[in-house]
Amino acid sequence: MSATSTSVSAPGAQTLEKKPVKFSNLLLGAGLNMFEVTTLGQPLEVTKTTMAANRKDGFGGAIGRIWARGGVLGFYQGLIPWAWIEASTKGAVLLFVASEAEYYARSFGANSFVGGITGGMVGGLAQAYATMGFCTCMKTVEITKHKVAATGVKPPGTMATFMDIYRREGIRGINRGVNAVAVRQVTNWGSRFGLSRVAETGIRKTTGKEDGQKLSVPEKILASALGGGLSAWNQPIEVVRVEMQSKTEDPNRPKKMGVGSAFKYIYQQNGIKGLYRGVTPRIGLGVWQTVCMVALGDIAKEAVEKLTGEAVTAKH
Repeated sequence: MSATSTSVSAPGAQTLEKKPVKFSNLLLGAGLNMFEVTTLGQPLEVTKTTMAANRKDGFGGAIGRIWARGGVLGFYQGLIPWAWIEASTKGAVLLFVASEAEYYARSFGANSFVGGITGGMVGGLAQAYATMGFCTCMKTVEITKHKVAATGVKPPGTMATFMDIYRREGIRGINRGVNAVAVRQVTNWGSRFGLSRVAETGIRKTTGKEDGQKLSVPEKILASALGGGLSAWNQPIEVVRVEMQSKTEDPNRPKKMGVGSAFKYIYQQNGIKGLYRGVTPRIGLGVWQTVCMVALGDIAKEAVEKLTGEAVTAKH
């Protein structure tokens, strides 16, 4: 399963080749994402979301709240099926769209740096509206929905919750907060790409690898982890996203909440500190994603090539 490669001449530049999208690339991305979210990814996501939804809780308070909700399994709320659906599809969407966007940006004269950022930002936008909107919404609902077990009533299951929201609010309810997800993904991928390149340049200068020599695995992890960690500057939009999707009960909360009204509500309730709640586990999540994609990338690449019989060309 691969697209036919095509080429075009960029204005004043070398001939560009559109890279084919291979099944092996998609399988590698899906496999690494599934591993990342099933190990430390979802516990960090749950902690980040819990802190963003309960902004008076510190890190320890959030851990205690999650444990009280379900012990070890409390840290995996929303994993099945929402986090798995998101993990197995978002890589494919990013690969398809980012590759196309970068190709056309380069064909209009953008350099590799600008083309890469453009591809990442457009790919992130597509991720949000294609798969991540409803997945993040349902994960947040699972994590923040009111606990009815204490009243003696069996809490609704995952699909029952999904269908209840769909019946009451339709597609819009399932995708609540999708615009905030889109802003987060666009700024995430744009800044992560740019900051990783800046970190990589610094590492090359420090280690004397400015002539294009390959970075070692620890050096690649460091560059990507710095890019991923520093891109948490946009945590306020993540807190806004969680608030828009949250099922937390509060009579002071606006009934119809948009990005602007959610931002205003959070600032009024908790100030600047509230807008950055959950930034620590989010930085941890960015580092863990990097370790999985870079450190495990070569091992996974070999396994996928043996399984599919075709060379993996995706970067990791």
